Amino acid sequence: MDPGHRTPLVDFFRRGEVARDVKLLAAQGAFAPRALDQLALLLILKDDSDVEIATSASATIDRLPRPALEAFLARSDVPQDMRQYFVGLGFTAGGVVEDADAPLIDTSETAAESAEGDADEASLAKTLAGLGVLEKMKLATKGTREQRSALVRDPNRLVAAAVLSSPKLTESEVEQFAKMANVAEEVLRVIGTNRAWTKNYGVVAGLVRNPKTPLAISLNLLQRVNDRDVKMLSIDRNIPDPLRIAARKRATSSRP
Repeated sequence: MDPGHRTPLVDFFRRGEVARDVKLLAAQGAFAPRALDQLALLLILKDDSDVEIATSASATIDRLPRPALEAFLARSDVPQDMRQYFVGLGFTAGGVVEDADAPLIDTSETAAESAEGDADEASLAKTLAGLGVLEKMKLATKGTREQRSALVRDPNRLVAAAVLSSPKLTESEVEQFAKMANVAEEVLRVIGTNRAWTKNYGVVAGLVRNPKTPLAISLNLLQRVNDRDVKMLSIDRNIPDPLRIAARKRATSSRP
């Protein structure tokens, strides 16, 4: 079932680009950034071709606490298809949500507590290197700004997707990520195709100046860059040639 909810992390599960052990843990309720993501993952996984994963997801759905679920269903941001699925199971929408970001059920242990006290980048990197993918994903969604900044550069794309799906992620962090040349292209592609994030001029400018941003996205965003920055891009040897040439043409055409 398509739950009608989109985040970078949920999209990975939808496309099936997730290791079996991670899918199984998510199906058991051991991982989700927030309630909306958790229900979306469960609805995807209940139809998984792997019988154990599908059975686990269905069993977790059966164990969801009724008052919390019914309060959640009353929220305005719940997709209609998702709400109708649970109404079809006999649930009604109504009640007060105590914590909008909290998963409805959590069978996991406290995530990666060992990273909480890392005070500098070197010690944090050492701690993160000793964590498994699922632990990193949990920390990516529930950890600190510094931890997200490190984990968005993780070579595992699922970890980076968890960072971009974190309920704690701020717009200033996204702007910082847009300027990073040491993140995967997928991270920049996700940011560049997110309408909410690209309303921020700092994000747009950061992506266009970033030589690692996929060229199609950079060229598309170039039209939204102001004349002063276009002039700088027209002589920037670090960006791809087609982008620099396009910036030069625009800078020339804008001269009086």
